[in-house]
Amino acid sequence: QVQLVESGGGLVQPGGSLRLSCAASGSIGSSNVMGWYRQAPGKEREWVAVVSSAGYTDYAEPVKGRFAVSRDKNTVYLQMNSLKPDDTAVYYCRLRQSGNVHWGQGTQVTVSS
Repeated sequence: QVQLVESGGGLVQPGGSLRLSCAASGSIGSSNVMGWYRQAPGKEREWVAVVSSAGYTDYAEPVKGRFAVSRDKNTVYLQMNSLKPDDTAVYYCRLRQSGNVHWGQGTQVTVSS
C-alpha cells in the first residue's frame, strides 16, 4: 500500500511563485520515479516534471526554466516560479515503481489577478 499526500497549492498572482510538496509513505522501494502531473478544466491530464530515485530530472516544455522538481528520499517538491494563468490546474503527485503507478489526491493551483 502506497499513500501520496500533496500540499502547497493555492491562489497566486501571475508572475508569482508556489512550492508544492508530496510525501509518499507505505511500501516504497529504493528504485522509483516520482513526478508531477496537472489537469486543467476541460483538458487531459499532462505530465509536468519527474525525478527518479537516482536524481534524474525531466520537464515538460511549457514549464522548462520556470519549474524545478526535487526530492528528499520519499518526498518530492515542485518549485513553481513565474507562474502564468495557463498554469492553473489541479496538480497531482505520481509515484511509479515495479510497474505500478500511484496517485495523490491532487492540489489546486490557481494563477489569477
